[in-house]
Amino acid sequence: MAKKDKDKDIPEKDSQEKREADGKQRETTVEFLASLAAVLVTGLFIITFVVQAFEIPSSSMENTLLIGDHVFVNRIQFAPKTPWVGPLLPYRDVRRGDIVVFLHPDPHDAGTYVVKRIMGVPGDRIHLRDGVVYRNGQALNEPYIDHDQESPQDFYRNNFPAVPPSYENGVYPNWIVDLASHVQGDDIVVPPGHYFAMGDHRGVSLDSRYWGFIPQENVIGRPMFIYWSFDTPADQYRKTDFGERIGFLAHVVLHFFDGTRWGRTLKVVR
Repeated sequence: MAKKDKDKDIPEKDSQEKREADGKQRETTVEFLASLAAVLVTGLFIITFVVQAFEIPSSSMENTLLIGDHVFVNRIQFAPKTPWVGPLLPYRDVRRGDIVVFLHPDPHDAGTYVVKRIMGVPGDRIHLRDGVVYRNGQALNEPYIDHDQESPQDFYRNNFPAVPPSYENGVYPNWIVDLASHVQGDDIVVPPGHYFAMGDHRGVSLDSRYWGFIPQENVIGRPMFIYWSFDTPADQYRKTDFGERIGFLAHVVLHFFDGTRWGRTLKVVR
């Protein structure tokens, strides 16, 4: 009789172990989903507020940045300081020589992301003579610039702001009206809360000489490093049709290994 009672206890014990195992399995699934959600939320926060991926669309920053370079942009460094986390984050003001990503200041190109080098901060006096940049009376030594397509006949580009702006020079209408109010003597003076920026490829760059100052609030951040670089046609950014985008995507897939500029991977942007 005792043996039979003992035998009856076995299924009950097995059932209890099965319930415990099922409970652990359910806990494990919940924990996994919670961990996955935490990773996704953290990644979304980082992409939204900390870093942003950005592709270089034009040659205006060659040879520092090439068409097809994909960079991560630090969105925190130049952001307005937040008192409660200020001491914990590496905030700083935009400096001369910084490369920055910003929203185009002209209303006609509102929402367009642009990347240039900061040449002047508030109070700086800027002018160009024969393509040489003078800041506060001193000629700048700029080993990073590319003059290969610069024409000595482009008087407006190379002698700014001495040559009056005009539509023929490609100057934006708003800047044609506003430029003169910022000129003192031979220089243009950067107003408070704004920056003067130029591309490193001076012969082709449309920059503050053509559309004016960058408002401080338009600055998105500073490119940190190139995470991927792919050999991309100069006019690719103009091809916005769905078929053209799909065609280039197929080209990237087929030529990923031979089209990737491996030597630029993880290159720090300076």
